[in-house]
Amino acid sequence: MKNMKIVSAEWLFDGEEIHRDKAVAFEERIEAVDTKERLCALFPDAEVTEGGMRSLLMPGLINPHVHLEFGANRTQLRYGDFMEWLKSVIDRRDELVDACKARCYKEQIEQMLQAGITTFGAVSSYGLEMKACKAAPQRVVFFSEAIGSQPAAVDALYADFMQRLEESRKLADERFIPAAAIHSPYSVHPVLAKRILSETNDLPLSAHFMESPAEKEWLESGSGPFKPFFENFLGQSTPLCFPEEFLQLLNGRRALLTHAVQADDNLLEMVADAGHTVTHCPRSNRLLGCGRLRLERLDELDIPWLLGTDGLSSNTSLSLWDEMRAALMLHYRADANLLAKRVLRAATAAAADALGIEAGRIRKGAFADIVTLELPSPVESSEDLPLQLLLHAQEAEKVYIAGERVR
Repeated sequence: MKNMKIVSAEWLFDGEEIHRDKAVAFEERIEAVDTKERLCALFPDAEVTEGGMRSLLMPGLINPHVHLEFGANRTQLRYGDFMEWLKSVIDRRDELVDACKARCYKEQIEQMLQAGITTFGAVSSYGLEMKACKAAPQRVVFFSEAIGSQPAAVDALYADFMQRLEESRKLADERFIPAAAIHSPYSVHPVLAKRILSETNDLPLSAHFMESPAEKEWLESGSGPFKPFFENFLGQSTPLCFPEEFLQLLNGRRALLTHAVQADDNLLEMVADAGHTVTHCPRSNRLLGCGRLRLERLDELDIPWLLGTDGLSSNTSLSLWDEMRAALMLHYRADANLLAKRVLRAATAAAADALGIEAGRIRKGAFADIVTLELPSPVESSEDLPLQLLLHAQEAEKVYIAGERVR
């Protein structure tokens, strides 16, 4: 087996639990997890890479929700309030989209790779980054996104969506996975959503859901700062549907619902009953004044949750390490050590489950999407390791995707 590799480390996080002095044997997929000595005896011709003291081996990180199209943003957009941010996006949209060409997309993809992100979910409104995503070394779940609320434009919006979706289907392979996204309950006409849902039964599905106080007020009562926005920009005086109706549109599907910060108990119970997953973007929520996701309530209802970076239009980096640290600080009432382990799982095994990919865990049969890191000093206890890792990790030392070293 000339392509067999064995990588050992002092610590191994398998996506669920912490182990000490373990190694992994892999080609494209993981063949075995055991001590280095046993694996070397089992695969004597394998290429062996030994990690020293302070080394850690873990699944590659999975970022299920990132927008690359506004990656040129630095100081152009306004923060602190969702509506002020949205208005600035509309004002600077053409400028930012024009500024983010192939190099801009490549830089964002490389930034994620440096952080050890081996799979990402690219949410795309225009399809402009499709070629860059196809060329990325990572696995990419490419969410072609539908957006548009005017009834007269439904046919044109549907045709545009289907054209982008078909382009992504033509590129499909093991590492490039076509998917669909419904932008949000307030921005997609229900007729358009139904037509798209009927055409994408076989694909992963994503939607923004109950992100901001303004969205909540508009959808529930047709009032608040969204009212003049819709009246002035789109000639709409009432919302398209209630939040409950939007969830009912998704009946029979399991979706990744991004944000859900403003979802009340009734909506969260519907989310739980339907088997949806929530993608948590703590830094974006903070910058746009959206509030704090009630992770404790999600846990009570057994709603799986993931961590996403959103895009550079509402974040300062695409690093999941930065996002995990933000979650650790935002949810200050949770036990720090327990939460650290939970967010590591959210960024690996839980994300893989939600996206339906055979990665996110170090176990026999999974894709060998693996990263190694080095801690700044020794850690004595496996109980301390997750928190210490979150506090200090910045970049992956080595990155393997399908067994091939890409960094």
